[in-house]
Amino acid sequence: MNDLEELFEKNREWARETEATKPGFFSRLLQQQAPQYLWIGCADSRVPANEILGLLPGDVFVHRNVANVVVHSDLNALSVMQFAIDILAVKHIFVVGHYGCGGVTAALHDRRVGLADNWIRHVKDVRNKHWDVLAEITDPALQVDALCELNVLEQVHHVCSTTVVQDAWSRGAALIVHGWVYGLHDGLLVDLSISAGNAEAVETAYQSALEALRERYAHEQRTPQETRRRAASNAALKAIGAVRAATPR
Repeated sequence: MNDLEELFEKNREWARETEATKPGFFSRLLQQQAPQYLWIGCADSRVPANEILGLLPGDVFVHRNVANVVVHSDLNALSVMQFAIDILAVKHIFVVGHYGCGGVTAALHDRRVGLADNWIRHVKDVRNKHWDVLAEITDPALQVDALCELNVLEQVHHVCSTTVVQDAWSRGAALIVHGWVYGLHDGLLVDLSISAGNAEAVETAYQSALEALRERYAHEQRTPQETRRRAASNAALKAIGAVRAATPR
């Protein structure tokens, strides 16, 4: 069996098992798409949105690109957001980065990767904007982690500044934008404590999260990395539990 045929066989096996354990699953899925959540994440193959959240197909609308970047001229991302907000009426947007992101690492160290250098340039802008924070971090691994988090904060700010989100808020839409980061090493999400549900809340949420990040990394250089990450993950466990509890079955 060649590699591609093996994929088709795995697909058939998955479909059989899914229908056996959840009779009528595909018939129900066919009837409607009604996710409450939009996930904007990295294209990294190790960061699957539904599986990380413990949700089924149909529960999460997903947009992914290298380094989870949101650019105001990116009609792809803007179209996804507009469809999610105006047509699907999602209630939450998650901007989700991940530790050890290759795009973020390349941006931090000015590594050339090819055509994607032009896209990663946006992450370099984040690096340059917050170099005062990064320059104080002497541990190379922590420095990458910090830029991964800073990139999420900036992209949350970008999402909140788009005309799509601003227009939704002006209409009184119940929409909240959040910033999280995922740990490849333990499978846990970390809540970066940046959430905004209206235009007036954006700047305060951004500045508060940025200041918390500054203080955390000033302290964490003296704290073992594993201890730091596990402690930071505790808040996200509650967030995931709330997401799963609020998702209709």
